[in-house]
Amino acid sequence: MSDKSEKIDERLSVFKTYKLYVGGKFPRSESGRVYEVTDSKGKWLANAPLSSRKDARDAVVAARKAFGGWSGATAYNRGQILYRIAEMLEGRREQFVREVADAEGLSKSKAAAQVDAAIDRWVWYAGWTDKIAQVVGGGNPVAGPFFNLSSPEPTGVVAVLAPQESSFLGLVSVIAPVIATGNTAVVVASERSPLPALSLGEVLATSDLPGGVVNVLSGRTAEIAAPLAAHQDVNAIDLAGAGEVLAKELEISAADNLKRTLRPQAVDNWSATPGTERMTAFLETKTVWHPTGSLGASGSSY
Repeated sequence: MSDKSEKIDERLSVFKTYKLYVGGKFPRSESGRVYEVTDSKGKWLANAPLSSRKDARDAVVAARKAFGGWSGATAYNRGQILYRIAEMLEGRREQFVREVADAEGLSKSKAAAQVDAAIDRWVWYAGWTDKIAQVVGGGNPVAGPFFNLSSPEPTGVVAVLAPQESSFLGLVSVIAPVIATGNTAVVVASERSPLPALSLGEVLATSDLPGGVVNVLSGRTAEIAAPLAAHQDVNAIDLAGAGEVLAKELEISAADNLKRTLRPQAVDNWSATPGTERMTAFLETKTVWHPTGSLGASGSSY
């Protein structure tokens, strides 16, 4: 039998095309640019979209459009959707284990532990959606013929710079608390390891989360973050993924319209059980005053 007849055809791999996630859709970068993403050993993994300032502005528009419906949803409903995200991630666990292992140079077992922790984090925040108001709100002692009640409300559109070193667990740890409390988010993925974040967009799109609640951009962190920090329709910014110099520059830009700013910590242990700080960082407190003995009268709020 000839060598030709013994030759076995080899199947060509189907390489994944990574796209942005904006407004519930998957556009390429407005500029058409991409950049090479490599693993910890410098091996090529994929081309990721290189977002432009226009992409950042489009993401803010999408987040603002989605804010009314998401903030107006019941806390219980938001919790159900966050839990659904965890369910969908569980079904794609092996994909994320592979992507995290490549992104961070981890063994399969260590990457699996990171992915499992990220899935569990969605469940953890899902449980908080209808409880955080009880922790940070309530009745206030008042001297006089009236009473007042304080309740938390979402700040609005939050720009989130994802951690650079923790491509998935850190990413989830900064997104989940923002949307759990009714905010919408524009997320700038880790510049070096954006692929898990871009794949997360595919999960969000199939998990009942309304389009625009989370928008994921990839590219040069400083290039994308600058217009977000200065944008007049962005209400807050999480600087977790900014270095010391960039964080200072962004804080100055954010001060122009009094954004809430969450500064990066010297050391963030993303594996530790989170507290409530990242939820309360992007909540406003509304206080309603009401006269006693006249429940039919309308109160006033400040």
